[in-house]
Amino acid sequence: MKPLPEMRLEAARPALDDRPLEKRVGLVALATDHTSEVDFRRMVASERIGVYVARIPYANPTTPENLRKMQPSLSAGAALILPEETLDAVCYSCTSASVVIGDAEIEQAIQATKPGVQVVTPPMAGVRGLNAFGVKRISILTPYTVETSRPMATYFAGHGFDIESFTCLGFEDDREMARIQPAALVELAHKVVHPQAEALFVSCTALRAALAVPGMEEAIGRPVVTSNQASAWNCLRLCGDETPRPEFGRLLTKPLAA
Repeated sequence: MKPLPEMRLEAARPALDDRPLEKRVGLVALATDHTSEVDFRRMVASERIGVYVARIPYANPTTPENLRKMQPSLSAGAALILPEETLDAVCYSCTSASVVIGDAEIEQAIQATKPGVQVVTPPMAGVRGLNAFGVKRISILTPYTVETSRPMATYFAGHGFDIESFTCLGFEDDREMARIQPAALVELAHKVVHPQAEALFVSCTALRAALAVPGMEEAIGRPVVTSNQASAWNCLRLCGDETPRPEFGRLLTKPLAA
């Protein structure tokens, strides 16, 4: 065997960039989540924006009680994303838990370890997305049970929307929700949207709904806002990315209101 060469330490260090990527988006996902991370890498990640993920414990079934149990893990989950470094936004990727726990409580928990970071929750991103279209009358589709869906209806009504129709599919396991085919969501959108609704909100970060948005919008002839699509849009705009991405629906062509 040839002798190993002498190790040589280079005296001059290479110049360092301020960051490997200009912008950083943190994603706090559920341990069982099949969809959020994939969607964020598809819609948010780029040569300019990095997406950094931490997962927190979660156990099915998807009930308000189990969703609420995630709250104590939020601070620790956020702390695991690039420790001691700043982020431009952090998204907690669970729509139903955000409604049960509350946007303000989630923001407080994440900012406890990431002070001052801009926090995004899927339902609040959904509200902002619907507001970007200037709509008031909406239909809502969720994969949840009736019990888990009730807080969602209260949330959107509390943000000033008239809910013309609300349809839930009765699933209790988010891993099964992730297996619903995007084509089935297009058919459901056409079936459940109310004639008087100006837009459709499709809830749940487990659903592969972002892939179905163009088909749903074509089927119902009005805007469709989904959990992951709206969260991705919100994070992109917070990072200063205004690039239109119509392939993910009309929302990705809209600015984020101040």
